[in-house]
Amino acid sequence: MLAAPQPSRNFMHLRSFGFNYTFGTGTWGFISKKEKMVQPDDDPNFGDAYCFVAIERHSKLVLNFTLGKRDQTTTNAFIEGLRHATASHNFQITTDGFRPYVSAIDGTLADRVDFAQLIKVYRATPDGERKYSPAEVVSTEVVPVIGHPDPKRVCTSIVERQNLTMRMAIRRLTRLTNGFSKKFENLWAALCLHFAYYNFCRIHKTLRVTPAMEAKITDHIWTIAELLA
Repeated sequence: MLAAPQPSRNFMHLRSFGFNYTFGTGTWGFISKKEKMVQPDDDPNFGDAYCFVAIERHSKLVLNFTLGKRDQTTTNAFIEGLRHATASHNFQITTDGFRPYVSAIDGTLADRVDFAQLIKVYRATPDGERKYSPAEVVSTEVVPVIGHPDPKRVCTSIVERQNLTMRMAIRRLTRLTNGFSKKFENLWAALCLHFAYYNFCRIHKTLRVTPAMEAKITDHIWTIAELLA
């Protein structure tokens, strides 16, 4: 698998596209063992592994993704990649309330974005339901951070739906199974293959074309052979 997705790892090299609305958030997984089981002498990649994803509102194109810890370093790398994937004209970006986004976007994209965070407050979940049921959202708050974001366009539902697509399509991210990745390189390769297939080969049910076609990157649905050529 490490060899097969190699061409798909380069699909993000399609650079500098112009978009109006972009959304970013992270999906949790783990490598080899849960974070609480990690030992000091373990591989530093073991434990929590978050996939940060940026998706464009209208075309549903995944612009960039980054795999790593949920920290400032990974966030900075994610936003730097997003800068390379977008044109220099102004666009709006929405993220969840993760604080490292603020400094990362301010230092990398402040010259071209209107940026807001959508802060969600969750109700405490009874102990018996915590592992299997999503927490209930009791309130949300829109927090403008940079520029003048349109409050009507501040949401994270599109990228959260992408997170569901990831969990349904990538066995390594399915909860409560033994299908988790044992190595960072294997999870990274699986993500590269998934997002390349999603952008270029998979017909989006709402768009009735692939996200890459909707974004005018290509004029046809790619075959798997084209993807891996």
